[in-house]
Amino acid sequence: MSTQWNSIKPSDILTSEEQHRLRQRSDLMGWWMLMHAWGIIAAAMALFIVFPNVLTFLVSAALIGSRQLGLSILMHEASHGMMFRTRWMNEKLGQWLAAAPLIINMKNYRIRHMAHHRFTRTDKDPENYLYTPFPVSKASMSRKILRDFTGVVFLRTQIGLFRFLWGEKEGRWARLYDFYRTIVVFYAVFIAAFALAGRLDLFLMMWMVPMMTTHQFFLRIRNIAEHATVPDLDDPLKNSRTTLASAWERMTFAPYFVNYHIEHHMVPFVPCWRLPEVHKIMVSKGFGKEMEIAHGYRSIIRMNAAA
Repeated sequence: MSTQWNSIKPSDILTSEEQHRLRQRSDLMGWWMLMHAWGIIAAAMALFIVFPNVLTFLVSAALIGSRQLGLSILMHEASHGMMFRTRWMNEKLGQWLAAAPLIINMKNYRIRHMAHHRFTRTDKDPENYLYTPFPVSKASMSRKILRDFTGVVFLRTQIGLFRFLWGEKEGRWARLYDFYRTIVVFYAVFIAAFALAGRLDLFLMMWMVPMMTTHQFFLRIRNIAEHATVPDLDDPLKNSRTTLASAWERMTFAPYFVNYHIEHHMVPFVPCWRLPEVHKIMVSKGFGKEMEIAHGYRSIIRMNAAA
């Protein structure tokens, strides 16, 4: 059980009837969100194919990077068992069509992420390192963002992950096989499709470049928004943050309702597409004035690059 629930429980927020209704998952919504992400990726690639110029490259790279973040959010949903109602869809499609494209193993991610939920912003939180450096100086934030856009963060992450898996000699190949097997198969098929179309350049320009640049930037700002520079690490309504996002921010930093983060931590059994309703319920029951709520991601960047 989450230590977050020591002070506030889901039953303090939702009635049993509301819990029952809001926790219902949907295969249709799962398919819609997954196809929406891949559809935008395909449309962005098509835009660059039809109108190949610098402007369409930049627009496409931003759109694809945002949907790569979207895939990571859908993988997160599947790791909670909430993207689909059908269990095997969560496990198989969550890994093959959301996690593997981002070079992630959902099983490993799930272990770490469940610990994050249980020990949010404590010394036992395995994701604490993402939030503790902030706030930083404007110069430091600029350097971090520069590393995002030059691919340095992506390469460091992949090298660090491989070195961790390489680790001790005993069990080394089993660890590598278990982690990378679906990833290798996905990329073999994915790259082969581009090669058969005679457009390997698109794989590099319209998949790898966004993954190494815009995706890293959107991911960083989303991570900062969720738990960095929060006012009270012991209060579950204040050690996470909900960010009220505009339409363009939902297209970039906050796809698929990820901005409702307090709500997700309080009732992690509710699918992401129902979180806006949870937010309304919490506000209507008086929790709004106690919650750490930001208005837009620009304010998040200013708050965390203030020195």
